[in-house]
Amino acid sequence: MPKSNSPQRGRSHQRVTLADVARAVGVSTMTASRAITRPELVTPELRAQIEKAIASLGYVPNRAARSLASARSHVIAVLIPSLSNAVFTDVLAGIQDAVDAEGYQVLIGNTRYSDAEEEKLVNIHLQSNPDGVILTGLTQSDKVRQMLAASRVPTVSMMDLSDDPDRYSVGLSQFDAGATITRHLLEKGYRRIGFIASQLDERTIKRAEGYRHALREAGLYDARREILVPDPSTIALGAELVGRLLAVAPDCDAVFCCNDDLAYGAIYQCQRRGIAIPRKLAICGFNDLPASAWMNPSVTTIATPRYRIGYESASLLKRLIEGERPEHRRIDLGYTLMAREST
Repeated sequence: MPKSNSPQRGRSHQRVTLADVARAVGVSTMTASRAITRPELVTPELRAQIEKAIASLGYVPNRAARSLASARSHVIAVLIPSLSNAVFTDVLAGIQDAVDAEGYQVLIGNTRYSDAEEEKLVNIHLQSNPDGVILTGLTQSDKVRQMLAASRVPTVSMMDLSDDPDRYSVGLSQFDAGATITRHLLEKGYRRIGFIASQLDERTIKRAEGYRHALREAGLYDARREILVPDPSTIALGAELVGRLLAVAPDCDAVFCCNDDLAYGAIYQCQRRGIAIPRKLAICGFNDLPASAWMNPSVTTIATPRYRIGYESASLLKRLIEGERPEHRRIDLGYTLMAREST
């Protein structure tokens, strides 16, 4: 059978262009483009016709072509260390809400708490010419810092606060928060306070430093009461770690868990062993995940403004993209001690 030379057959495999949309409505390509990029300059009636043609033809704007014309990609790259951690789910929601109205596309990269993975992702994202980058934390490798400096792409760091005058950051003092919850335990009368931690990222390390500082101030620090492991945080790990802590320091009267997951596991372990909380052992966590208020007993913890961190980080980045240079480079959103039944 001879091959068909029908133009219709060939066209079915071609990408629908803006010119096709303009032709369907009977306007110039420039007018169709304006209806997409500057809709306020097109009459509502004409805009409705163009939108109808776009839907009918299945036209998808060519973002690459638009970025060449405007020197903007309308893409923001966001690097977080975990996609399964509820902390970063809230942060991402804040980022998305902050940029949706301006039509930015958010590209999410999961570094998995790995410097090598972060280097790879930064390299990949910079090739897409993002308008800006949001990083998690402050301890990027020299290679990442060099790539970002060479690209001159506006960058904001979130979750922690930088003292670098050339760096924009949004978050809270992890050190102060760790000290605050430890002092809360001291004020409640606890004197043999343990600490369990996992993952051991920079934020966990700073909470541990705050814990030690508060205990040293009180003359009560004892290194035997610390158990820190690099494993990912889970409820099961919390149960295991509190068991290990009580094996080496059975006289502990309180435990500061570096996050709420570990605190939940510690509570379940104590309940299995018949250890009354808080009468025999007080337990507190960090981050104030939704379940913390509903555990039995409810969990004393530090509430971190995760959604606001994401929202304010993206809002600050948008200002940098627009060429502003905000006076305040360090936005401290603080934290809240949530004193509950477990202490």
